[in-house]
Amino acid sequence: MQVELTKFRVKQGKSELVDEWMAFLNENMQDVLVTLDGEKMFIETIMRDKIGEHEYLYWYSVQSDHGGTSKEIQNCIDAKHLQYWDKCIDKTFRPRDLKNEVVMIPNHLRDYMSHHE
Repeated sequence: MQVELTKFRVKQGKSELVDEWMAFLNENMQDVLVTLDGEKMFIETIMRDKIGEHEYLYWYSVQSDHGGTSKEIQNCIDAKHLQYWDKCIDKTFRPRDLKNEVVMIPNHLRDYMSHHE
């Protein structure tokens, strides 16, 4: 099981577009969840923060060791999501993977996840 938290910086002036992006994901949650299921992603959460003049998005995810982007799940949700990504994420900022210190998942959930990998 892979548990990750990664920090990305938003391009200057793109806050309103990020608002639109997050609204798009929330409004199309059923299709988003189908995509996650195809990637064997148990949990994916996007969090947002502003430090000084810069805005950041944090991706938290719990994914099967056998997960990954499924070629079969190339749909309009993925395409639109990637368009927002390209327009909003600052590629000059090196994404930062935070170090995993402790993973607290109850055994019954861990067992469930391992049987659905």
